[in-house]
Amino acid sequence: MRSRQYGPDLTPPWKKTTPAPEVPAEPDLVVEEVTTGFCGAVIRCEKTAQGPTVTLEDRFGKHRVFPMEPRGFLLEGRVVTLVRPGPLSPRAPQRTASGSVAVPGARARVARAGRIYVEGRHDAELVERVWGNDLRIEGVVVEYLEGIDDLPAIVRSFAPAPDARLGVLVDHLVPGSKESRIAAQVTGEDVLVVGHPYIDVWEAVKPSSVGITAWPRVPRGEDWKTGVCRALGWPENTGAAWQRILGSVRSYKDLEPQLLGRVEELIDFVTAP
Repeated sequence: MRSRQYGPDLTPPWKKTTPAPEVPAEPDLVVEEVTTGFCGAVIRCEKTAQGPTVTLEDRFGKHRVFPMEPRGFLLEGRVVTLVRPGPLSPRAPQRTASGSVAVPGARARVARAGRIYVEGRHDAELVERVWGNDLRIEGVVVEYLEGIDDLPAIVRSFAPAPDARLGVLVDHLVPGSKESRIAAQVTGEDVLVVGHPYIDVWEAVKPSSVGITAWPRVPRGEDWKTGVCRALGWPENTGAAWQRILGSVRSYKDLEPQLLGRVEELIDFVTAP
């Protein structure tokens, strides 16, 4: 019988596959899939019948699911093998829904004299959803106006000062609009009025996060929120529709940049020394 003992491996070194380092697929880790070139941040890992998968989100908010195959990804230009993160694996700093580094155990700060006003309850709930942790640490209170018509009187009553700045977030702040004319009346050294171009803050939530292709166009003269519900085939209950939309927002990644930048600007303004 022939011996089952084989000689040394004679494969040339340049043909041998070098083992790739294993990297836990922690949330927010940015990698590139080697075959497609898709680059994105890790959203989640899942165990499927075909094996473990990882979901990546690119900078446009597009999601792709990939199998976690050996040597399947590039991390900072280096080939790696993604593995499911274990309970004891080192974790990146935890982040709040706004993307800020979380401060474990931090207590809410005593409220500042400064305030941020938004137009309505939906605006306030959305800001709380994404920036709530940050606002509590900074001691910033958000209130809503129930519309912008009374803003000049509210600003006079508030009496803004260097140690009590007022920031205001306005819907549909575009040149020539009623909102822009009112904003011009109150803007000053200690008052900052900023806004987004959307008719309503609903539109500031990315359609892909809500599960729709786009926000529908509503004919002029028709109640916009009711028209949206009708066009999308939802029950014409705007309160229920809003809860559906708000429930789809998990972090800043679910919001349009035109809103993100304005809220961050207001927080910086009212917390400036």
